Amino acid sequence: MTDFALNSSVGGERPIQPASRPNLDKGFNPLTMIIFFGILAAGLLFVAYSIYVDVDATGTRVTTFLPYILLFVALLIALGFEFVNGFHDTANAVATVIYTHSLPAEVAVMWSGFFNFLGVLLSSGAVAFGIISLLPVELILQVGSGAGFAMVFALLIAAILWNLGTWYFGLPASSSHTLIGSIIGVGIANALMRGRDGTSGVDWSKATEIGYALLLSPLVGFICAAVLLLVLKTIVRNPALYAAPEGNKAPPLWIRGLLILTCTGVSFAHGSNDGQKGMGLIMLILIGTVPTAYALNRTLPESQVAQFARTSEAAAKVIAAKGAGHSIIGDPRPAVTQYIAMHHINEGTYPSLAVLVKDVGEQVQRYGSLTKVPAEAVGNTRNDMYLTSEAIRFLMKDKESDLSKEEIATLNAYKASLDSATKFIPTWVKIAVAIALGLGTMIGWKRIVITVGEKIGKTHLTYAQGASAELVAAGTIFAADTFGLPVSTTHVLSSGVAGAMAANGSGLQVATIRNMLMAWVLTLPAAIMLSASLYVLFANVF
Repeated sequence: MTDFALNSSVGGERPIQPASRPNLDKGFNPLTMIIFFGILAAGLLFVAYSIYVDVDATGTRVTTFLPYILLFVALLIALGFEFVNGFHDTANAVATVIYTHSLPAEVAVMWSGFFNFLGVLLSSGAVAFGIISLLPVELILQVGSGAGFAMVFALLIAAILWNLGTWYFGLPASSSHTLIGSIIGVGIANALMRGRDGTSGVDWSKATEIGYALLLSPLVGFICAAVLLLVLKTIVRNPALYAAPEGNKAPPLWIRGLLILTCTGVSFAHGSNDGQKGMGLIMLILIGTVPTAYALNRTLPESQVAQFARTSEAAAKVIAAKGAGHSIIGDPRPAVTQYIAMHHINEGTYPSLAVLVKDVGEQVQRYGSLTKVPAEAVGNTRNDMYLTSEAIRFLMKDKESDLSKEEIATLNAYKASLDSATKFIPTWVKIAVAIALGLGTMIGWKRIVITVGEKIGKTHLTYAQGASAELVAAGTIFAADTFGLPVSTTHVLSSGVAGAMAANGSGLQVATIRNMLMAWVLTLPAAIMLSASLYVLFANVF
């Protein structure tokens, strides 16, 4: 065992045993591994069965298996990303309970994996589609094309490669950071390949919003954990809370309960936030390969379809009034797509959007229900709805649009109706991602745990330091989830540990902090270059 600190005896009292390194080498027993592979096999069978049922319900005849082979490969890669995300990021959640001897390592990772699973199942879906909105709209509209598959494969494989590289060196880098960089890389490469300025390939307003969340979350973690520890020292005077564990001894029951509770909160929050990234990408894959089953939300009740007709009519009046005096001849979609890509209103924007809103309303009224939309029309209806929703999203933020509060409220209600039809996540997708993330938590966690537990501070982690870092991490991630923003569990928690160490005067290991900062700085450009290169390669292959 490695000892972290030596405490001398005072006045002839029994010397306090130094805190011991937890046992990280105890493997899972054979029964656990049997259960592990059983769950994995059951999950894959459930996914295959769910896809079969969904496709069969549409009445579509299967004439070729090529889309389903592509679907299977893409789903494996997407779930592989979530699996890597599990053991890369969630190691942060268990480090504090392991190093304070609150739970044995093997119990901690299974406990964390279970609550990651629950977090994914109970997530809202807001983060999933926040991520998707960063992608180039022309690729989302043609996600079933060669370029669409190149996009999905490039960004997922780039994210997996960088995550595995940083994991191998034990660096707590961010999976969220990596995925955002991969998406931006694909957007820039796609724009350049189409002869446009590289900056036009990304929704920079949304990227900036997400960038601020990723940039500020480590600072929030460091400062808030430090402040929380100082507040605890003022309010709670029990010295046991601020001491390192004694030997291999478990902490007092109330401290142990607090640490397990905070670990549970971080695990659940990580599942609810990070799990959604995989969901959004899986939905893109499903829309591209089997649009008849997944392009539109066929489970919407008819009451919501009736509400859609009302909000559509109100929105059409607002947009038509803005475009009064102008008319268009021909297809309105190119003008609307151009507005989304360039974010610049011209004389054709409002009249084109007005025609598109009218077309969407007529399509829904013609069929009466989304379940009755014919297979050959599903993709077009979904694309029209998505295009309209994105155009309205930009209009409501565009200073040139000069919309009143009442008009924005009307457009918001219409956009919500559009999104309920196109931005949905089937239960089986949540279950598949939950299994991948939960099982990933139980594998490969050791490298990152050692970094967080041993290499950030110069002394052994105390109970109060672990609880402070975990509470701040859970609170920050829950807040980000509420606002539909992705944040890095890794950055928040590891910086929270550093903040708690600094506030306690424990000292920081400069080499580790430097490596963490380097990973934080390099992740975005590395992911951008890697995914851009892979996109160019795959676009030519497909």
